[in-house]
Amino acid sequence: MIEVRNISKRFGKVVVLDDVSLTIENGETFVIIGQSGAGKTTILRHIAGFFDPDNGDVLIDGIKMNGAGSGKKMLLREKMGFLFQSGALINWLNVKENVALPLVEHKLGTKGEIDKIVDEKLRLLQLDDAADKMPSDISGGMKKRVGLARAIVRNPEIILYDEPTSGLDPVMSAKIDELILRMQRELGVTSVVVTHDMESAYRIADRIAMLYQGSIIECGTPDQIRGSVNPYVRQFIEGKLTGPIDV
Repeated sequence: MIEVRNISKRFGKVVVLDDVSLTIENGETFVIIGQSGAGKTTILRHIAGFFDPDNGDVLIDGIKMNGAGSGKKMLLREKMGFLFQSGALINWLNVKENVALPLVEHKLGTKGEIDKIVDEKLRLLQLDDAADKMPSDISGGMKKRVGLARAIVRNPEIILYDEPTSGLDPVMSAKIDELILRMQRELGVTSVVVTHDMESAYRIADRIAMLYQGSIIECGTPDQIRGSVNPYVRQFIEGKLTGPIDV
């Protein structure tokens, strides 16, 4: 279970998160929506322990992430895979080496065993032909898929996704969504997904929370969010230019 308890975060004079609380159950796919700059990715970074909140706590399976020492944070992060929005690939490593990196760094197998695992993930994400290419030689969408392959290479218990379908065509977006659902169904993976893609959000989510001006303004099932009467939620999910949200 992931518990975000009344966290607040300020960068300079800008309040990014203001008393945010979330409880994400084991095996749940929890989607966070909201405008660009609303603080969605900041929540992910708090869960991963990259940021500590100014106030409040983040607990992973009952263990406090914020304020923990580097050793304890590392142990908690070993449960996680993180898909960064850009893919965050290492430029001097080829695709296969990027995907293998978490296994190599932690010495999780022989070279042959690691190659077998990596090849399996590359096939899963239709990256077989790109294994020997460098990041500079592949498209943005392909970089995203490589980043996802690296995030799942250790079969983590928790995966944090930052805009997993951005930059992808509709077919590949549906493929990524199916992979998220498959990992939940077959492996019981807990997924926290930040996205602007409402079609994807409705397809994968058990629950959806909307973040607006640093606060959670609504949280519910996809059907509850579809039927929301909150004018801020309605404007966002319908993509309207007019409404209470200043665009």
